[in-house]
Amino acid sequence: MPAIDLARLRKQANRLADFFFLTDEFMKHLREMLDFYVNYTLRTKENVAPGSNLKTYRTPPVVLRQIENELRAVAEANPHYALELADMLWDEGALETRLLAAFLLGRIPPQEERLLARLTAWTQQIRDPSVRAALLSTSLTRMRKETPDKFFTLIREYLHPARTRTWSNGLQALLPMIADSTFENFPTILDIVEPIITEAPATLQLDLEDLIIALYRASPTETTFMLKQVIADSENPMTVITLRRISSSFPLDLQNELRESLRARPTPRPAPPKIEEVDDFLPEPEPVIAEEPSKPKTTRKKSTTKLAKSKTKPN
Repeated sequence: MPAIDLARLRKQANRLADFFFLTDEFMKHLREMLDFYVNYTLRTKENVAPGSNLKTYRTPPVVLRQIENELRAVAEANPHYALELADMLWDEGALETRLLAAFLLGRIPPQEERLLARLTAWTQQIRDPSVRAALLSTSLTRMRKETPDKFFTLIREYLHPARTRTWSNGLQALLPMIADSTFENFPTILDIVEPIITEAPATLQLDLEDLIIALYRASPTETTFMLKQVIADSENPMTVITLRRISSSFPLDLQNELRESLRARPTPRPAPPKIEEVDDFLPEPEPVIAEEPSKPKTTRKKSTTKLAKSKTKPN
């Protein structure tokens, strides 16, 4: 990979932005630019990103950031073209192009109905962690800032009790909002996540860890109070178990605050599985015991002694 000349990089990115309205030309010049900055020392034989099924150019992050900087203003001014270009970037199927597609979604006004349609479809398709994080953070940038009510409606959809499969998306999407120092309605977030912390399965352990750390950084007092309430009131055995498992990753002050609460609440043992009685159970037939063969009856003869005595009795 050639050394990155920042002046040259800015010129290349600016030239690329000139093709914003010509999607085919944009894609052609983007491929050339990504190829120019390939880091061959990091490229794998399969050319696939680690932990992902996406091909990658191994492009340095500074290159993508410069492209994003050049596209930001023109994309916000032309959301229709931004969405069209985002579709092409996504269909290209490379790690870098999908990260750029997620960036462009974040420049589209939240009133655009197709925004949520793309977000829903793409989050269901992707398994690459960096692209998924971008879709749930960068792509929702304008919605979080301009229409927070609409953003919370989306979060509640993700965290619906019947949709545990999307809970991870909801928690991931909340992290940038929690970290936003200008956001003032913190109790709303606590109200949304408290039931999730209480009922979250073990598969959400890492997501809960990130969530609680972010909450504590934003508001230590309110977060500590909420967690103590959850520990005291929860009837779910996994709540205490999960919090104990991840508590070593919490800030030290939070660990100290929760230590006594987690000790005082014994870990309940899961109840043994109930054996359901089946109404149409058919009892086993009783074993048939074979009768012994009957012995032939013998005719008893009258006792001769008794017969003699009866004859000697007087009349």
